[in-house]
Amino acid sequence: MARVKGALATRKRRKKTLKLAKGYWGARSKHFKMAKEAVMKSGNYAYAGRKARKRDFRRLWITRISAGCKLNGTNYSQFMDGLKKAGIALNRKMLSEIAISDPKAFTELVEAAKAARK
Repeated sequence: MARVKGALATRKRRKKTLKLAKGYWGARSKHFKMAKEAVMKSGNYAYAGRKARKRDFRRLWITRISAGCKLNGTNYSQFMDGLKKAGIALNRKMLSEIAISDPKAFTELVEAAKAARK
């Protein structure tokens, strides 16, 4: 039986890593060993960044809702408690969009939340 060398698979694997490292500074985009390390680290940063983006957006939505609540004479925690008691199930993303684009509707939500808390 003929001997099979791994040259094709090795070249393919290395080319894939070097392609991912394209645009990196200096040897990190040219040498396989350095490129492999850089790609692995960038993958970790990307993973952490995807988690952080979710946190950042949630903080932004809460800030916007809080600002809308203050304009209507209540605070964020009382507003959210009132919504829960009133049975209004809107997520923070939608609430923040309503607070920005339709302040009148947001005022109605605040009034409904206030009524449910009494």
